[in-house]
Amino acid sequence: MTITIAINTDTVNTLDLSPAHKVINPLLEQGTIATHEQQLNFTIDYPLEPGDPRELSEIPELRLWFIRLDAKYPWLPFLLDWKAGELGRYAAMLVPHQFSAKEGIQYNPEALEIFLMHKIFVLSDWLKQQNIPWQSRLKSMAQMLGYELEDAFFEMF
Repeated sequence: MTITIAINTDTVNTLDLSPAHKVINPLLEQGTIATHEQQLNFTIDYPLEPGDPRELSEIPELRLWFIRLDAKYPWLPFLLDWKAGELGRYAAMLVPHQFSAKEGIQYNPEALEIFLMHKIFVLSDWLKQQNIPWQSRLKSMAQMLGYELEDAFFEMF
């Protein structure tokens, strides 16, 4: 079952996280968060001026909204629908990057590595608290972002 957070110009410009709260908080309160793994999508209604060539992840106000969301729910990648590209889009909102017509999104490699390691540490703690098996999930997330994590890495923490 797909769950959707719909945001628009008003919610973005006022840094209003209520659309996210309305979707995520009931899952936390009901204790059903684990059953919604990789089911979350975003619908973003943020019209650009005609001729504006920017991608949504290049709009500072939109990125700021996602930074605030990430501060509130740092484990959110667990819910994102990776197969639908939501993990990549989420990362693009938080990690410096450039677009190439031939190669698509090109993340700043160091920034992407910092983002990934931060998410690995946050998610490992959070998944353990939720009693959800975590190593294979974190390895899969790293692979989605182009990294391979060895089992020995997880033995350090």
